[in-house]
Amino acid sequence: MTSLTLRVTGMTCEHCARTIEKTLNSLPGVRANVAYDRGTAQIAGADGLDVAALRAALAPHGYGLETVADDAARGTKVPRGSGLHIVIIGSGGAAFAAAIRAAEAGARVTMIERGEVIGGTCINVGCVPSKITLRAAEIRHARGHHPFEGIARSEEPVDRRVLLAQLRGRVEGLRSAKYQKIIDDNPRIALLRGEARFEDARTLVITDRTGKVTRLTPDRILIATGAAPMIPPVPGLADTPYWTSTEALFAEELPARLAVIGSSFVALELAQAYRRLGAEVTVLARSTLLTRDDPELGVGLQQVFEAEGIRVLNEAQVQRVTYEAGRFTVPFGTGRIEAERLLVATGRRPNTDGLGLEKARVATDRNGAILVDDHLRTSAPNIYAAGDCSTMPQLVYVAAAAGTRAAINMTGGDASLDLSVVPAVIFTDPSVATVGLDEGQARTAGIETIARRLDLENIPRALANFDTRGFVKLVSEAGTGRLIGAQILAHNAGEMIQTAALAIRHRMTVQELGNTLFPYLVMSEGIKLAAQTFTKDVTQLSCCAG
Repeated sequence: MTSLTLRVTGMTCEHCARTIEKTLNSLPGVRANVAYDRGTAQIAGADGLDVAALRAALAPHGYGLETVADDAARGTKVPRGSGLHIVIIGSGGAAFAAAIRAAEAGARVTMIERGEVIGGTCINVGCVPSKITLRAAEIRHARGHHPFEGIARSEEPVDRRVLLAQLRGRVEGLRSAKYQKIIDDNPRIALLRGEARFEDARTLVITDRTGKVTRLTPDRILIATGAAPMIPPVPGLADTPYWTSTEALFAEELPARLAVIGSSFVALELAQAYRRLGAEVTVLARSTLLTRDDPELGVGLQQVFEAEGIRVLNEAQVQRVTYEAGRFTVPFGTGRIEAERLLVATGRRPNTDGLGLEKARVATDRNGAILVDDHLRTSAPNIYAAGDCSTMPQLVYVAAAAGTRAAINMTGGDASLDLSVVPAVIFTDPSVATVGLDEGQARTAGIETIARRLDLENIPRALANFDTRGFVKLVSEAGTGRLIGAQILAHNAGEMIQTAALAIRHRMTVQELGNTLFPYLVMSEGIKLAAQTFTKDVTQLSCCAG
């Protein structure tokens, strides 16, 4: 008798294991025992078991057999998902989170990247370079406008090229350490360069820059292609050297005047950064600032911008754009502005064009975003999507969480992504942070609310900082008192919002939140004080009254 331990590929559930076992046991003289949790098949039979015949019997059912390493043959547990081949289109946050988790589960992963560098938007042209730029701008502004007497104020010009070199160095270092090194060190993850498109629901065609074509038929596919700046169809705009956020972040010279079309978080963060680095800045908002959020946030941020010398034009419908002799002209309504540079930041669109999604029968919304459920499954079997190319919020931490859960599901697990509590931050100064529902959203959902707003002049740390710009606003459900939303405009509001997020997640009431111990002289104490305003006049409390 011959006994073999073979690794099974294509197996995703216990039912698969029973199907494989039944198929193998139907062969003459074969006795098989398939273990789903180990990903292996113990097969006994007459001397000289024909492995090719075993594979041929399973092939019509979509399963395969591979030789198991000696340690697995001795009984070492093989990770669930072993033998699976997973292809990930993209190499950003969602893609890498998925690749790492899938490899941990024993899958063989091929990542496909069409661009020159790996890592996606966040590390290369988004989160990291933008936060470096914002912090540099904040420091220069503070040197010239800090509130403390006895400390000299100064506003020396910025050496943009030196600052940019430092930025590039940090981006390249992080990309090498957090992305390239993962591929280099993990034998289960391979990178394939080229443009991917679906030939059908099972087959991907990858064409590299030389025209070489590679066809792959993996067990599972994850689409994680991210998003790109959306350019509005403004007459004349396409014929000008306008900036997107990428050009703005990596420009080697600071313009004297910058016009910004848009009022998204990208537009507002970069508008303030350029103003603080020394440019004159005008923001043209189609409606008002932060139209998707509580109106008080937009009003408060506009007041801050105008105090810093940023011109904000609301309800500014841009009619056309012209560029001549190094100068943009942008007429709107009854006026017009001129600037040396024009930044267009009107949102982002999913990178799904050219993928051939229709051939794979992957459904999208009208904007091209891939429709996914809470398990990251698309409308096509064995095809998943995660990150900014999908209908989930375009936030890198959502993308990474989605990628991880997609990998768990692609390798036989069962993981859903709960998006009921998603904090968000706009990194202006003061920054804007939100979580849960605002009053308008709650009203639309049919929820009766009680809300309280606490201005920062009532928060001890803000007073100690001599910076009382902004407020903390909490929204509770009437009747139960349960916290259902928070909106904050404050310096480092992003460091405060997770407290509110956790309170919402754990269904705390505002009374429970107000009774919770907070450290004294931290900004997050403002959340406690705002919670206390539902039942108290906090102006009548001593500084650290509980």
